Amino acid sequence: MNEAALEAAGVDSYRTREAKQQPTWPDQDALARVTPRLEQVPPLVFAGEADVLREHLAAAGRGEAFVLQGGDCAEIFAEATADRIRNKIKTILQMAVILTYGASTPVVKIGRMAGQYAKPRSADTETRDGVTLPTYRGDIVNSHAFTEEARVPNPERLMDAYHVSASTLNLIRAFTQGGFADLRLVHAWNKGFAANPAYSAYDRMAAEIDRAVRFMGAAGGDFDALKTVDLFSSHEALLLDYERALTRIDSRSGRAYDCSAHFLWIGERTRELDGAHVEFMSRIHNPIGVKLGPTATVTDAVALAEKLNPDNVEGRITFVARMGAQHVREALPPLVEGVRDAGLNVTWLTDPMHGNTFTSDSGFKTRRFETILDEVTGFFEVHGAAGTVPGGLHVELTGDDVTEVMGGTEEIDDDGLARRYETKVDPRLNHQQSLEMAFKVSELLSAR
Repeated sequence: MNEAALEAAGVDSYRTREAKQQPTWPDQDALARVTPRLEQVPPLVFAGEADVLREHLAAAGRGEAFVLQGGDCAEIFAEATADRIRNKIKTILQMAVILTYGASTPVVKIGRMAGQYAKPRSADTETRDGVTLPTYRGDIVNSHAFTEEARVPNPERLMDAYHVSASTLNLIRAFTQGGFADLRLVHAWNKGFAANPAYSAYDRMAAEIDRAVRFMGAAGGDFDALKTVDLFSSHEALLLDYERALTRIDSRSGRAYDCSAHFLWIGERTRELDGAHVEFMSRIHNPIGVKLGPTATVTDAVALAEKLNPDNVEGRITFVARMGAQHVREALPPLVEGVRDAGLNVTWLTDPMHGNTFTSDSGFKTRRFETILDEVTGFFEVHGAAGTVPGGLHVELTGDDVTEVMGGTEEIDDDGLARRYETKVDPRLNHQQSLEMAFKVSELLSAR
């Protein structure tokens, strides 16, 4: 019944379009055995939850909320442990409290979690010491180890991705609904951070938040209502074999939803208007994002919005600007102004990570904290000049004390990168840097 309804909804129209960044599965029979199994498993998320998120994103587009989207560049199956998941959730919750105070509005919390297993790559193969193997495309496709066996794309990993996502979402729900997210507990964590002499610059704001929390308690605030939070899941909808297999028809509305995550986005490398990814996403009813880099034009942005959101529904489309600090103040204004003048309902986020990557002298792929922050500042400046809304922040982060991004108050330098550089793909803000960014962005929100 579901397959017939999906066919009627036209979700397979993408199969006639070019699908970029897909693995070459050497065993098509294995793929044919896995996808029907995925089509029968329970959904990871529900249509009603995605609809709630769409309303929250609509509020962010109007300036009535602010979005915080964060998590790993590429999730690793072996790292989906309770401790690591808890630390990521803790970091996002801590950032959200700080941003809520600065924005004086609710913060919509979205994790790049429970599905961010596929990564676009610049080449299909990788060569080391004269040996050429398929490139690592994320744990959902193959393994990072540079061996012939590890690098062969394996369709069984699609099923592994589903099961790891399910266990991750189970923990997310337990942590966010079971008291771990209590505002008073999260605030106490932030007080401890700001009390560190290295971060004393943020002690004043932490003290202000403390007074606000104590006032709420004295005024009879309903702290029971603040013991739980909603944390939505998201990932780049890159691997179409996986996304299509987890698409379901909502029994209430009869519409198709990709039940692999609440929020899905199309990357900079797969946003062609006539490509398979845009076509597929146009057929599902989740809220969706599109990454826009410095080469994006007003024509691109308007055409994508009209294709993906023909009814101009608020909260349906989020544009995620990933310009690079050196381009944001010149490349972003025409896009923001063009979308505004076309009367399109769009929520704007900044991704200050992907446009600011470079290789350090010691050979590590890294970013500079100050450059990341500069792009966020430029994003706010552009929206301030255009009279539009800077709706949120999309960052790659971890709750662990890694050393992958240079700078910040910790002053991680090139030599320091080697201390704990763990990412398999792109560098992430560590726990301390993430909180420092939240305090910095809170100041920008306060000044709006």
